[in-house]
Amino acid sequence: MLIQKSLSHVPALLVALRFTIAPLLLWDALDGYVTPGFLIGYVIAVLSDIFDGIIARRLGVSTAQLRQADSWADICLYLCIASSAWLVHPEVVLDFRWPLLWAIAAQLTLFAMNLIKFGQFPSYHTYTAKAWGISLLIATIGLFGFSNANLLWLAIGFCWLNSLEEMIMTLILPEWQCDVLSLFHAIDLRRSSISKKSQVPADL
Repeated sequence: MLIQKSLSHVPALLVALRFTIAPLLLWDALDGYVTPGFLIGYVIAVLSDIFDGIIARRLGVSTAQLRQADSWADICLYLCIASSAWLVHPEVVLDFRWPLLWAIAAQLTLFAMNLIKFGQFPSYHTYTAKAWGISLLIATIGLFGFSNANLLWLAIGFCWLNSLEEMIMTLILPEWQCDVLSLFHAIDLRRSSISKKSQVPADL
């Protein structure tokens, strides 16, 4: 029982680890260069993002509060990565400024839609978000490890795809939900909600 209780804190600790690593990555890039520890720390942060949700679900501690904290940790991490890219590779950021600005606009639109409709930020953790995370990992390693900027197109493309899917999900869902894995899951949740509401008069 004591071991299980201790393990229940692991997902939260992994989220906290990501919050801790993010500013350290930015600090490493302040002088316009990154050390090998930058990519090592980033990979550790990405692994923590993958395993916190898996472990939380296995242990039955995947709460809405934890998943929201997970989303904020992701935002913190990638803001620091984006800032590091500007410090180390400003020419790449300038070359990709319009696609990047459109990607940022798409994410801000998604956030605005959720705030207006639900009063909360999105925390869907969709399959496309996972694909976007993997593409960001590939693009970040390519940029900081090999000075290859072309892989940014992969990450930008998945950002657009993820943003569009989650915007549609926000329009479809009748109430705020976390861990909605895809648009098809959102449609099923909407149908289930409508079905339950239609059965209420019959139960009275």
